[in-house]
Formats: sequence, structure tokens, C-alpha cells
Amino acid sequence: MLAAGAAVLPAVSCTTQSALKGEIPERYNAHLLVVGGGPAGVCAAIAAARLGTQVLLVEEGGFLGGMATRGLVAPFMTCFDARGEKQVILGIFGEIVDRMVALGGAIHPREVRACSEFSAWITAGHDHLTPFDAEVLKYVLDTMVREAGVKVLFHASFVAPLMKGKKIVGAVLKTLSGLESVRAGLVVDATGDGHVAAAAGAPFEMGNKETGKIQPATLFCHIDHVDSKALRADVEAHLHEFHRKDGVSYRALHWHVAKAEAAGEWDIARKSVNIYRGVHEDEWAVNSTRIANVDATSSESMTDGEVEGRRQVQELMHFFRKYVPGCKDVRLRASASVLGIRESRHILGEHLLKAEELIAGEVPEDSILLASNSVDVHGGGSGANSTRYTTINADWYGVPYRSLVPLEIEGLLVAGRCLSASSDAAGAVRVMPPAMATGQAAGVAAALCLRGNVAPRRLDSADLRVELLRQGVFLG
Repeated sequence: MLAAGAAVLPAVSCTTQSALKGEIPERYNAHLLVVGGGPAGVCAAIAAARLGTQVLLVEEGGFLGGMATRGLVAPFMTCFDARGEKQVILGIFGEIVDRMVALGGAIHPREVRACSEFSAWITAGHDHLTPFDAEVLKYVLDTMVREAGVKVLFHASFVAPLMKGKKIVGAVLKTLSGLESVRAGLVVDATGDGHVAAAAGAPFEMGNKETGKIQPATLFCHIDHVDSKALRADVEAHLHEFHRKDGVSYRALHWHVAKAEAAGEWDIARKSVNIYRGVHEDEWAVNSTRIANVDATSSESMTDGEVEGRRQVQELMHFFRKYVPGCKDVRLRASASVLGIRESRHILGEHLLKAEELIAGEVPEDSILLASNSVDVHGGGSGANSTRYTTINADWYGVPYRSLVPLEIEGLLVAGRCLSASSDAAGAVRVMPPAMATGQAAGVAAALCLRGNVAPRRLDSADLRVELLRQGVFLG
């Protein structure tokens, strides 16, 4: 599908000389290059390919799914309205869920309610989550990109953009064969951290502009061999003790954390344990490590964070076995191969999404998805344990297409966590269901731009919304 050529690039920049001149073979040509095979990138690639676009999807790992598979982040957060009555994130996300359910690899969100073992017994913002098996998700995503005709290239890392003035026309990649390049009509940055957009010269903010803080990272782990009946009984006997004080949540197992702290056996900046039951009875996802000051754009910082995350995982395993009913024989099924990053770059686009807009339930005319995910800012209070959590005051809010269009750079769209949003607003839409929806919108937009020979910032959002509706996206 994609042409492979023997041509040699003149340089990383198409308009200036480079030390790399004549050294990088032009290996691929594509209508659309999608960088990053996580939740947003996969949906962008599938959506564009289904509209007849030749798509190259590059991923630095050996499988698709990003945070959902490499990061073991689970479950998918809510995809329903704030009342818990209507599923509002559908489209490709809904199809992925349905396929996993059919294979026994997920529980449909309509069957999962708040304040249950599947939601870590949390109520606010945790209705209709989606437990899933990461191995089944890997298979489903492989199947869907193949069916759509997407060309996937694993073990390929973004190195630099190919620029023609202010327009991106491709990228240099590091593959197992060395440095290679791809020419593309359009590019979608689905790296999560905005690596492509930043390298191309798009303006961005790092973390919270006002405070200078970056939300802490988490290394997820999954455990099994849990006597879930005993664990459930212990937590449900203490539900009346759940509370929040000074911005700190005291939820599941906080009564055992207090004992471990008193014994000098707890050195994690949490007061409770977020533990979500998985698809299988004895399996649970644990979201309780907390690693501060991780810069996801620095290899050194990520290395330090991942080492600290694994230390905290081992501390958690000791805690479960010693203190938690039903966990005497618990086994560490897996720890994530990459840190779960809540925040890094926020690429500045045609519209900067603000938390106030989400909380008020604003739905711009160019909305490309509706969601109800709450504003969740970890480490946003006075201490490392604290969070700021704000539910919205409407059934849903809209995310505008303009937040996918970076300022200053042509030929580029962003999708997923790095979209144009303030730090607080990103705390709501960074989770995977809305990230997948932004990916689908970016893929459809790219296909329409290529078909009509129009720049992304000039695309008529009404045409985009018509096609999204045709694809089963809910827009109100």
C-alpha cells in the first residue's frame, strides 16, 4: 500500500542544509503519518484508513495500545454522561470495547456501576468504567488496524520532523535498520507528550503554567491470586469510613495503610489504595504508586521514575500480603513497562480548552466529542497526597476541533493527552475514552483535508462533524 523508495533525503529540513545530508534513506511515503500507537493514535489511523487514506502508523514499542497495554492503565474511565444514563463516547472506542467483550476480554461499561469493586468503591466520576484485559486489547487493535488497511511499523521512534518552512511534510525515524524517513501529506502527533509538534516548532506549555508543577506519575501493577470475596468483605465493612480531608482522599484500605505507616512500612504519598477488580475474579489493577516531578520528555527523569515506581510496587506487595484480607497469597502478575504519565506538554492550538468550560458544560459549535469526565488534578493541593477533583455541572461538555490544531505549524494535528488544553482541563480529557475520541476526530479530519486539499486549520468543522456522526460518534 505504501511506496518504499530508494531516494535520499537532502536534509532533515527541506529548506536548509544539515549534517545529515545524504545519509537518511527515504523509506516510506504515506498520505498520513500517525506517530504513536496508543489509544489516540490507533483510533486516528483506523478512522483515516477507513476513509481510503494511506496511513503509516509508527510505534516505538512492539504492540499497540500505549498506556492501556504498555502502561497497564485500567480500567477505561467513564464513557457515559454525568447522570450515568447514556453512553456518550462511542465510535471506534465503542467498537473496541464491543470486540473485547465478545472475546471475554472486557466487561461492558453499562454493567459497571460506581461504588463497586470495579470502580475501587469510588463514586464521583467513576460510574460505568470498563474493565479489560490488556492482552485481549493488543489482539483486538492488531486486528482492527489490519482490517482497515493501516501500515503499522513497530520499533520505530520519532527523531525529527521534515519541514518545508512552517509546514511538516514527514519525519525522520529511528528503526531497527537505522535512520529512515517518511514523507507524508499530513501528520498526526499522538505521542502523548507532543514530541512531534514541539520539535516542529509549535508553542506549548509544560505542566501547569501558573504553579510550575507537573502532575505525579504512576506505575500501574496488576495482581492476581486474590481471594476477592475476603477483600470485598473487608472494604465494604469500612465504606462508612470513606472521607476526604484537606484535599486527601481516605478510601479503600486506608485503615490498613494507617497501620503500615505506624509500623514504618509505608513510604508512598497516598493514604489509601485505588484497586480495581479486573475481568477475572482474582485479578485487580492497582493505581497507587505516586512518583513526583517526573519529566516525561527526559530519559533520565523517566528512568528515575520507573525505578522508584518498581520500588513502590514491591512495597505494595508486602503491604497486601501482610495487612490486607484475601491477599496473603497475592502474586504480582505484572508491573507496567512504562510509567503512567498524567501530564507533560500541552500543545497550544487554535483553542485552549479551559476547566471552566468543562465544568459549565459548554459545547462549542465545532465539538468533535462529548464527555463527562471530571477535572482530576493529582498533587494539585497543598501536599503530595492531595488532589483537586471537580465534577461537571451538566450532562456533558464538548471538546472543539480547534484544540487539535496547533498554532503556527501547518500539516499537523494533535490527538490525545497533548491536545490544546490548560493543565486543569487536561486533567479531565487526558483519560483514555476521550483520548480515543480525539484520535478518531483527528484521523477523520486528516482524511477530509487530504481529500479536499485543504489545510487542517481551514477545514470546515461542519463537514467533519457530519462524517463523525456517520461513523457513530455521539455529538448530542
